[in-house]
Amino acid sequence: MGPVLLSIGDFARMTYLSVKTLRHYHDIGLLEPAEVDPSTGYRRYTPAQVPLAQVIRRFRDLGMPLEELAAVVRAPEVDARNAVIARHLAQMEDRLRQTRETVRSLRNLVDNPSAAVPVEFRSTAPTPVLAVRAVLDQDEVPGWLSPALTELYEALGTQVVPAGPPGALYAPALFEAERGEVTAFVPVTGSAARAATGRTRALILPAMEYAVAVHDGPAEDLDRTFAALGTYVAEHAITVQAPLREHYLEGLLDAGHAHVEVCWPVFRTAP
Repeated sequence: MGPVLLSIGDFARMTYLSVKTLRHYHDIGLLEPAEVDPSTGYRRYTPAQVPLAQVIRRFRDLGMPLEELAAVVRAPEVDARNAVIARHLAQMEDRLRQTRETVRSLRNLVDNPSAAVPVEFRSTAPTPVLAVRAVLDQDEVPGWLSPALTELYEALGTQVVPAGPPGALYAPALFEAERGEVTAFVPVTGSAARAATGRTRALILPAMEYAVAVHDGPAEDLDRTFAALGTYVAEHAITVQAPLREHYLEGLLDAGHAHVEVCWPVFRTAP
């Protein structure tokens, strides 16, 4: 006696996967029926396939992309399958953390709609730096910045001494057109030329006058510091069409907390 075969309709009811979804999973090789009638094309499944269908549905409920789900289903070894699952769970945990942080930030924004920050004006002298430049989309910046600064410190080695906290320059186009040049840099004592290697470059940042505010809090709220600083500049100075500058006083934004000096290029018009 052969195995019990289920119609696609019965299998759909047993697994909460629609007939349309089951047909799609068959077409892409994710969940193939046990048998396909060569004359009618009817798909048949076995009860033994139900657990796999349930696993697939649960992973789809968790937002796992079909390509990753296929890697889980087809993985020949338990370790390979578990590695894909672990990676997806880590991504979900990161999204959950971001969601919680955004909710906290929104509540804070509703409860405290305006947030003034202390602002000072500062004139910077020409500054020698070791730098890495790239033209990026806005959403590419967070993933690019930390590795770029790590690369710069590795290039410095013991040859060149850092002369201040690391930072970055953001071209106006990055904010206005969602794509622009970003320059990660580390200030150095003397010339950085002997440390320049690969894509790192020795540059001199030009003298500039800035309005400066310090953000010390959740990275999600950094835009509020930008807004408060921009408001202050509008009332006391003229914005200069030049890159915004940030100094990272305690590492970067990876841990969710940011201690950042935000520098807005200005031409000062009022005390």
